[in-house]
Amino acid sequence: QVQLVESGGGLVQPGGSLRLSCAASGSIFSIYNMGWYRQAPGKQRDLVGIITNSGFTNYADSLKGRFTISRDNAENTVYLQMNNLKPEDTAVYYCVANIRSADRLRGDYWGQGTQVTVSS
Repeated sequence: QVQLVESGGGLVQPGGSLRLSCAASGSIFSIYNMGWYRQAPGKQRDLVGIITNSGFTNYADSLKGRFTISRDNAENTVYLQMNNLKPEDTAVYYCVANIRSADRLRGDYWGQGTQVTVSS
């Protein structure tokens, strides 16, 4: 069984920074793309960005320059560094990973979500 566990959310003032982490564990054979989505209250879940297993990144246009995704393949962990946060960044942030499990089945796995609130 594969699990993704997120951490690092919380309350931050406008202009502040947060770093989210998401660690994959369990019966993992290989991890491909990893990424982050977010869902604000009353809105759909939107892509923040993705990172391939070779480190190529792609971001939502509106977040380029403020958000950075990185990963540690040895630790099966993906990170989201968020700078100059704005109230409109308030949302539940979810990590996602495309994983081939030990039984060779491949699919997308999601974390449980972590709340980020930007407010003074």
